[in-house]
Amino acid sequence: MTIYIDPPSWPGHGRMWSHLISDVSYDELHAFAEKLDVPRRAFERDHYDLPSHRYADAVLAGAVEVRSREVVRLLHACGLRRRKQRPLGVSASARRRTSSDPHPPG
Repeated sequence: MTIYIDPPSWPGHGRMWSHLISDVSYDELHAFAEKLDVPRRAFERDHYDLPSHRYADAVLAGAVEVRSREVVRLLHACGLRRRKQRPLGVSASARRRTSSDPHPPG
């Protein structure tokens, strides 16, 4: 069982955020998050968004520290990566210009 976390470098809602992932299964990830009392609403497609003040808790509980690029690579390699769905008829560049997504990047 390996859970990974990247540094809290993603801004959102006046905080910095990390991504918490598994390279095995979502069940493993949910179990780890539950152990840390991370609410299920923090799960977004393939990862948990974890505020910077919880980073040390995750590492102490056994999460392995990796760079943000490694998080994406690991998700792709194990087949657990889930991309955001684009609204039909809206290009990616148009969506970036008009996005009001309340979630931090991920």
